[in-house]
Amino acid sequence: MIYRPVPARLPVPAGLGRFSVLTTVFVCAACGLVYELELVALASYLIGDSVTQASVVLSVMVFAMGIGSLLAKRLRPRAALGFAAVEAGLALTGGLSAMALYACFAWYGQTRVPLVGFSLVIGILIGAEVPLLMTLIQRIRRQDAGGAVAELFAADYVGALVGGLAFPFLLLPMLGQLTGALLTGGVNAVAGGALVLWLFRRDLSNRSRWALVALNGLVLLLLAACSVLTGPFERAARHAVYGTDIRVAVQTPVQELVLTGGGRSGRPLSLFMDGRLRVSGGDELRYHEGLVHPAMDGPHRRVLILGGGDGLALREVLRYPGVTSVTVVELDKDVIRLARTDQDLAGLNHSSFRDPRVRVIVADAFGWLRGGHDDPDPYDVMVSDLPDPALTPSTKLYSQEFYGLAVRRLAPGGRLAIHAGPIGTRPRVFWTVDATVRSVGLDTVAYRVHGKDGDPSGGLDRTTARRSAGRGEAGDGRPKVWGFLLASREPVRLRLPADRPSLRTLTPVTLTAAGRAAGYGREPGLLPSTLMHPRYAD
Repeated sequence: MIYRPVPARLPVPAGLGRFSVLTTVFVCAACGLVYELELVALASYLIGDSVTQASVVLSVMVFAMGIGSLLAKRLRPRAALGFAAVEAGLALTGGLSAMALYACFAWYGQTRVPLVGFSLVIGILIGAEVPLLMTLIQRIRRQDAGGAVAELFAADYVGALVGGLAFPFLLLPMLGQLTGALLTGGVNAVAGGALVLWLFRRDLSNRSRWALVALNGLVLLLLAACSVLTGPFERAARHAVYGTDIRVAVQTPVQELVLTGGGRSGRPLSLFMDGRLRVSGGDELRYHEGLVHPAMDGPHRRVLILGGGDGLALREVLRYPGVTSVTVVELDKDVIRLARTDQDLAGLNHSSFRDPRVRVIVADAFGWLRGGHDDPDPYDVMVSDLPDPALTPSTKLYSQEFYGLAVRRLAPGGRLAIHAGPIGTRPRVFWTVDATVRSVGLDTVAYRVHGKDGDPSGGLDRTTARRSAGRGEAGDGRPKVWGFLLASREPVRLRLPADRPSLRTLTPVTLTAAGRAAGYGREPGLLPSTLMHPRYAD
């Protein structure tokens, strides 16, 4: 049986009615894309590997939209009422999705299943919009299907453009993920409800009309209540993840920074960047002594540190009196500000940024190495203190192109020290970094440094170990093991410099053993990682 829309009885001229429907299409499309981007952003932050999470969210949503379109066929005889109900459900589900996902992660350590569930539900509801809106447009004024579809999709695509631009440039920086999603849900509910209760009110019975008013009012009330509670909710969720001694929690344009412990808390100082432990006062000395001091064996007058905005690698470099200048290239200026101004963190890095030998550049390491800058002289030592290569945003900083740029800045006989990821849990990733460094003509030697014995998460507290386990990081009872590479154009010898300062965790004997232990696990035959073919996915 072919369904033929019955002409609508409108309170306004047909032209104005059609414009109102297309305006609603525009608004709803913008809201729908915000929900999609919100899920992608939150999943990338909570789980990691943004390419995988974006692929999962978008593919599930597109599949669900097809299901929603098929299901909407049953609603066409009551298209106005069905559209209002769909928009109310979409506003509630999409508006609460960010808060619900964060709650699942903070208190239950599980995000993947809820992520797929929300992607499926939101996709079904978005998919149901188009057939219902098409029916409503045809009821206002009959025209050929091609013309109606063209107008509908034009409004839909333009709305998606606005929503896609509003999310990163307006909603996220000004309101944050939670409030931004809740506000979007409110706009969605108002747009859908207003269209039906005003333009198509003659299609509704009194009972249906009051039911829609009550439904939309309840949705708006719930979204408003959650908006009021976002502050307490975020604090409670952070406490569930990081513990109760959070001293600093700030969302920078680059990442979320959380500082815990230190002071009178009795716990080691810990700095988290986007939920990942980057500094642990109980373990950082092992990491930074292992990263820096083997590279200082040889000329070390000029030193370049890529990353390292916490100032801890800088602290170790400045312990050598022969160092005359150190350049630190850090992407996030707020990390440097925290390292300078926080009393405990500045105490841990020995106020290294106050040293007159230090020059700070706020820039992306890849772009800075590639672009023109005012310091053309080569460096005797380069220290790459960057996030793990397995994280998608960091893969370009472990690519063949990146190390090719670094070699150009390396002085004859200079050394490059690289944090190459957790060799204990991701050996293939580590040895891919090694293959990539060797592909640009550098000789390498690998070595490994263990975290504290008896600390199964390598310095993570209980709640953070659960968080890391949800990401697939160390948190499964195995000790944290950092993998390092020392590279040079000349054959590399793994040893400590004769003029080294007093070290607490590293000796010539332990360094030799660290190199021998790393060499046993070498994986031959791995291909280098490039910008066009990243190879760091496990």
